[in-house]
Amino acid sequence: MTLKVAIVGRPNVGKSTLFNRLAGRKIAIVDDQPGVTRDRKETTGRLGDLDMILIDTAGFEDVNDDSLETRMRRQTEIAIREADVSIFLYDARAGVTPVDERFAQLLRKSGKPVVLAANKCEGKQGDAGLMEAWRLGLGDPAPLSAEHGEGMSDLFAGLAAAQAKLEASGSLISLEPEQESEEPFDPDAEAPPVDPTKPIRIAFVGRPNAGKSTLLNGILEDDRFITGPEAGITRDSVTVAWSWGGREIRLVDTAGLRKRAKVQEKLERASTMETTHSIRFADVVVLVMDPRDAFEKQDIQIANLVIREGRGLVFAITKWDTVENTSEARKEMDHQSFAHLPHAAGTPLVPVSGITRKGLDKLMDACLKVHKDWSARVKTRDLNDWLAYVTQKHPPPAPNGKRIKPRYMAQMKTRPPTFVLMASRANEMPETYKRYLLNELRAAFDLPGVPIRLVLKQGKNPFAVKD
Repeated sequence: MTLKVAIVGRPNVGKSTLFNRLAGRKIAIVDDQPGVTRDRKETTGRLGDLDMILIDTAGFEDVNDDSLETRMRRQTEIAIREADVSIFLYDARAGVTPVDERFAQLLRKSGKPVVLAANKCEGKQGDAGLMEAWRLGLGDPAPLSAEHGEGMSDLFAGLAAAQAKLEASGSLISLEPEQESEEPFDPDAEAPPVDPTKPIRIAFVGRPNAGKSTLLNGILEDDRFITGPEAGITRDSVTVAWSWGGREIRLVDTAGLRKRAKVQEKLERASTMETTHSIRFADVVVLVMDPRDAFEKQDIQIANLVIREGRGLVFAITKWDTVENTSEARKEMDHQSFAHLPHAAGTPLVPVSGITRKGLDKLMDACLKVHKDWSARVKTRDLNDWLAYVTQKHPPPAPNGKRIKPRYMAQMKTRPPTFVLMASRANEMPETYKRYLLNELRAAFDLPGVPIRLVLKQGKNPFAVKD
């Protein structure tokens, strides 16, 4: 039986630290600055023999206006409603605050089990704060230190008691935890056969305030991610399970990527690293751009990063509902795409609007098409027939009067499609001819928007003198 657990509390009490501790790996960004976590984040975890689905939440603020803090509070309230049990974490060193008391009142009204935990109890620094727990009306707290892993047995006892209570009442639904597979990318490893049942990971990346979170909310038809006019709202990479056309999808929202020279704060550097990590482990990356300044230098650098990592690429021009002359704007976007990224020719470019939901079906269709091409295999016979044709149409160059002779070609792996070409004098083949082969290969086998790898190998001369 899997327990869905929301970790809640006011800002900077150690929720993300406990989240990472129970998950067994560093997933959420942790910083001394309060308010780092904004969107709720889910993963699997285990404590003793207790399987859990963990939800990290934003710090609770006692506000009710149009501020960012209010939007963060709504996300926390949603997490409480979705969870089976909440771990209410407070800072034992700071003691119980009025905000803690207000939050405890909200939790009692929810009618769901609550495990009270007093964090930062390492040594004797939190003894005074433990005595104040009675003010919250949630029972005795479990003293712990999320950073050092102390007090986990007391926390386990509280969660086990809550689980037993839920099972007795029949209100606990069995959930199968999602197993996240994040194996390091090895460009030399042979890819296993594509599993059509395996979820497709689609990461949405771009500059700050490009409209990534709004676009994802439109796709999900839910206010799952916090949005607003403020730039840089999203700080963590957040994955959401979804399905499209019967295919399981993992949608990943990421923090905006700024120019490296402008990234100075430790927190923003951590967010940038998380986004880069999401790109590396994605199957398809959607580069989200504002139509007013699309394909600027930073967008081009992000696109090149995606191509270098060998991920499938789709361009999404968001906020299309604000564009007046859409036909002229579309022509300009196509021109900019080819002018700045000629090596990514054929990459799908889809105008969308997260608010009106226009173009979202086309965007998902494009992502699935790119994923299919990214996993494509080409028969060796077809490759060599093609090789004979393109080398006859445009023969290889002859450096120093000796012509390069391509002999044989085969596909080494997929994801991305990687091909090996055996040729005499392969090490002397110029980059221009390699680009010619790649462009012809992409056109012949219908592989737009997919990075292709071409590995050149030179066969041994059987008549060479042996040592």
